[in-house]
Amino acid sequence: MYDELIDSGDLPLARKSVLPGTGFFLPDDLEEDLEDEQTEAALEGAEVAVVADPDADGLACVALLREAYDDVRDVPEPDEEAESVGDADAANDAGEENIPLTAGNAEEPLEEPEPTPHNVALIPASPHDVEDALARVAEYGDDGIDIFVCDLCPDRYEYVEDELEAALETADRVSWYDHHQWGDDVAEAVRAAGADLVVGDSDEECTADVVFRSLGYEFSPMYEELAAVTRDHDLWLRQDPRSDDLADYAYWSDPAEYVEVVREYGVDLPEWVQDFLTERRVEKEALIEQAVGRSEFREIGGYTVGITYGRCSQNEVAEAMRERGADASIIVKPAGSASIRGTDEFQHCHDVAGQVNGGGHPKAAGCKPDIYDDMLDYAMHWTSRGAVAKQVLLDAFRDVAESEDEAAEESAADEESGSA
Repeated sequence: MYDELIDSGDLPLARKSVLPGTGFFLPDDLEEDLEDEQTEAALEGAEVAVVADPDADGLACVALLREAYDDVRDVPEPDEEAESVGDADAANDAGEENIPLTAGNAEEPLEEPEPTPHNVALIPASPHDVEDALARVAEYGDDGIDIFVCDLCPDRYEYVEDELEAALETADRVSWYDHHQWGDDVAEAVRAAGADLVVGDSDEECTADVVFRSLGYEFSPMYEELAAVTRDHDLWLRQDPRSDDLADYAYWSDPAEYVEVVREYGVDLPEWVQDFLTERRVEKEALIEQAVGRSEFREIGGYTVGITYGRCSQNEVAEAMRERGADASIIVKPAGSASIRGTDEFQHCHDVAGQVNGGGHPKAAGCKPDIYDDMLDYAMHWTSRGAVAKQVLLDAFRDVAESEDEAAEESAADEESGSA
């Protein structure tokens, strides 16, 4: 296949909006080989491994752990940043499927994930491949290594059972910090296996908050502020404008770069980063506009549900649909996944996602419907703007709304019989 067919960097926005990024088209074996190489390099000589979601919350956890372990800082200079801007599309495209490409350019992976080897190694992972990351740490990590898993929640214990067991055999300790909605059976099984699991209140804390209070380390006020501003975006509070900067920079930059920049500058990012964000946001806003323009609204179980399709920043698109009257929003992505966002009126996003191979929080969740058997299904997905995925998600939403109604009716009947 010609490279230009999968390189979306120079596509017109209208076409870029409906197609997945370059990372989507990487063969699994190439992706796995690349991740093996990067994990082995990152863990060479490391005493700590942090398996983390490479968003602002997960990366803030890495920053906190490196500070607590007195790890070295490797802060990029502005001229180095200028080089990474050119690879931003590749890194961002990889993120479309949560592929943890630390190199930014998949065709020229780094021999080492970071210029300076770290004692606290970052191993990026998504909710869909946390078990693979654990298996790699078990394979490439030194005996007695400390392992931290941050901002990741398995839907079922069976998904991570063997890999967690292998990690526990290699590690001196395994600590798991999170703030998502955990099933009681999953949490009990993870703890019974031997991991130290701490799950924060998903309505009150982000995972950085959990790490901040769990490590028993006296952090400077800068790190307390980092956790607070990260929480502002992760819980979609939107009371501090700097939280959008952190979220965007984490999404567009290399994970290793983000960690060291926030360790050096805190939440007040330097001018060269602000310039980078300003440049990238031109396209971001255009993609948001494309997705909002495709939005439709459905009345389901007394709720107004907004639904759209596109490669975009889902939170801003959901906010736009909320402003148009949506109680909940569904954003279907070209790569096949979907983001579900709620409001004070609808707080069952994790229940909807749970029916469609996903999970998350009451007001924010994600999933990927199991409806893609071959590339023809994906071709239909792109040309129909996610028609099948939309229907599956709306059906899941309808089931949750009906279950909520049935529960309310049963509760009312119980109260009535009790009063009688």
